[in-house]
Amino acid sequence: MRQQRLAQVLDMVVRAGHVSVTEVCAEVGTSPATARRDLDALAGQKLVVRTHGGASALVGGWYERPLADKGALHPEAKAAVARATAALVHAGDVVGLNGGTTTGEVARALARADHLVPADGGRGFTLVTNALDVAYELAARPHVGVELSGGTVRPRSFELSGPAARASLAEVVLDVAVLGVDGVDARFGTTTADAGEAEVGRALADAARRVVVVADASKHGAAGPQRLLELGRVDVLVTDVAPAPALAAALVEAGVRVVVAT
Repeated sequence: MRQQRLAQVLDMVVRAGHVSVTEVCAEVGTSPATARRDLDALAGQKLVVRTHGGASALVGGWYERPLADKGALHPEAKAAVARATAALVHAGDVVGLNGGTTTGEVARALARADHLVPADGGRGFTLVTNALDVAYELAARPHVGVELSGGTVRPRSFELSGPAARASLAEVVLDVAVLGVDGVDARFGTTTADAGEAEVGRALADAARRVVVVADASKHGAAGPQRLLELGRVDVLVTDVAPAPALAAALVEAGVRVVVAT
């Protein structure tokens, strides 16, 4: 699928800083002509800078991928993390969820979880979210209560943010907040690409009795430009691979329980 291939090429450029057409061919398994077209397409979307024989990452080395591109990355890992996260939620819980592809998978896993579907046809849990796509998808499930925050729509991620989002979330009480992030780092804690997203994430955490961060191994050691929560604010990290020693030690020191999905 072309969209997944473009996401893979984009991930290569971001990780390496610069890639050649030859390197793209070797890792992705495409012909030189296809690799050039893919790099041209990414440059046309202002996601990379096209160079002679390859492409470079944008200056500053960080950008926010569109939601469709993010969804093509690490789908099996995200699905495993989502299933493990759903097991942490109890029947009747009020669950806060921010936007993103991993939290979108969590929402679907919650909706499918047998222990959250009451036999009497009642409500299994309530979801509070700022993500339009998640709210739209789960609103059709009769056993799921859905509450959507206020705010201004961010077109790249379909999330609501801004003062109205923060104000509406300040009025709720959550049993658990499940937060997707762009990075989990020993020094900087959890981070994201956008200041508005960080503010909404903090508002959800402030309203919650427990905070669960969901992040596959590609987020380990990464640090986006906006801090979300320090590690000491996180109760549980759900991931697909055990963190490397430095990050693992920081998580232990901060009192974060690590759940590795299987």
